[in-house]
Amino acid sequence: MGNREDLLVGAKRCLLDKGYGRTTARDIASAAGVSLAAIGYHYGSKDELLAQAMVSALEDWGATVGEALTEAAGVADPRERFAAAWDRVRRSFVENRGLWTAQFEVMAHTDDTAGLRKAFEEAQRDGRLGLSAIFQGLPEVPDTPDEMARGAFYQALLAGLAAQWLISPDQAPTGAELLRGLELVSAGVLGGG
Repeated sequence: MGNREDLLVGAKRCLLDKGYGRTTARDIASAAGVSLAAIGYHYGSKDELLAQAMVSALEDWGATVGEALTEAAGVADPRERFAAAWDRVRRSFVENRGLWTAQFEVMAHTDDTAGLRKAFEEAQRDGRLGLSAIFQGLPEVPDTPDEMARGAFYQALLAGLAAQWLISPDQAPTGAELLRGLELVSAGVLGGG
């Protein structure tokens, strides 16, 4: 790897271990084994590097969850598949607590850093399409209003579940509880059982 890649790996490690606010440029340079000046040369600033590190870490998580959800895709009943998929997502929080803690921390700083906001805005669109594909068991989906709406729904569920899990893992809803909530809301909004 070159300095640029080493910096990204080091920044991801620091972000997950220390969080956004406590990570210094010196921490990143030390973790990457490069000079402090390399951050400015390759990324412009520590904040730009951390923004790219967060997006990269979320992409890594998406790939991991996509693999885990492949197992759920084999469940024939759509209701059982929905519940199984969300149980797998919930379990992924255990191994990725630092990622979710850092993501909520980073979101709180998007007003302070234009590059951070831009990185999240760009990643949000890709994230919605990626979530739509992941939960349908597809390699990718077309960029259509319906797929964006489906992805936005999954993104809202994901962020809400992550927030609840971070506060109290025992109180975060299970896949079966999310399914029951979906059934109740759907019946109330769309009518029917």
